[in-house]
Amino acid sequence: MGGNRSWVTEFILMGFQFSAEKEVLLFWVFSLLYIFSLLANGIILGLIYLDPRLHTPMYFFLSHLAVIDISYASNSVPKMLANLVNHKRTISFVPCIMQTFLYLTFAATECLILMVMSYDRYVAICHPLQYTVIMSWRLCVVLAVIPWTCGFALAVVHAILLLRLPFCGPRMMNNLFCEILSVLNLACSDIWVNHMVLFAASFFVLIGPLCLMIISYMYILCAILKIQSKEGRIKAFSTCSSHLCVVGLFFGIAVVVYMVPDSNEQGEMKKMLSLFYSLCNPMLNPLIYSLRNAQVKGAFHRALQKLRSM
Repeated sequence: MGGNRSWVTEFILMGFQFSAEKEVLLFWVFSLLYIFSLLANGIILGLIYLDPRLHTPMYFFLSHLAVIDISYASNSVPKMLANLVNHKRTISFVPCIMQTFLYLTFAATECLILMVMSYDRYVAICHPLQYTVIMSWRLCVVLAVIPWTCGFALAVVHAILLLRLPFCGPRMMNNLFCEILSVLNLACSDIWVNHMVLFAASFFVLIGPLCLMIISYMYILCAILKIQSKEGRIKAFSTCSSHLCVVGLFFGIAVVVYMVPDSNEQGEMKKMLSLFYSLCNPMLNPLIYSLRNAQVKGAFHRALQKLRSM
């Protein structure tokens, strides 16, 4: 590398190019959404921990999803809010790489946890008599550890490949936080290897799990259609509808962000989609599971009754 280059020690997050008044409004809106997502996921975790009726594999995996959502939002939203207030918009190199690393860890882990949850629903509906035998707690722990391990390992690989790159300008990052594609665009050397590894990882944590989930839900649909009573079919489908909504939102947007070729016109759209992952998705997941799940709503009502009786 040329010795006359000045190496970048911090980046500038461009964020939204709005007036100061609009950014103050965004600060309060984003703050409320962030607080709500923390409370909603915290309530889900509390209900699963306190209510014995929710001590099942399905809600065990849902508790992991809630932890991921809390971590996801807390990784990027506080810095985003600080930038809206102080207008400095800078982030040092090491915190930026750490933010990218955590973002990749939680993203990959959530993809794989959602796949594990679809397998749980497949066993529950297609093999109901063998459910407790197949979905033993030992297997559940293994199925929960594997996504976290894979997510961490993939993020380590991406972080190592990022750290080998020289960053010597420009410093302006067209995003709200240090997302990997935005960081790669600022490198002043060949990033072909990084893009190939990212593309391969996207197949591993996006396309592969999505295909497996589609196959599992084909079997689930066939099993539901074989149920004789209408009430039975509705009850069986209701246990999967929440998961289907979450999968559709998460994987649909992820495929657009990481599998569709980039272009100048898509820059602002991908910035909004990244915002959705950091702020809206962690808020929507507990809402979807609570509003469409009778057991969660029942646990919430029982918790309220206990509080009133104290």
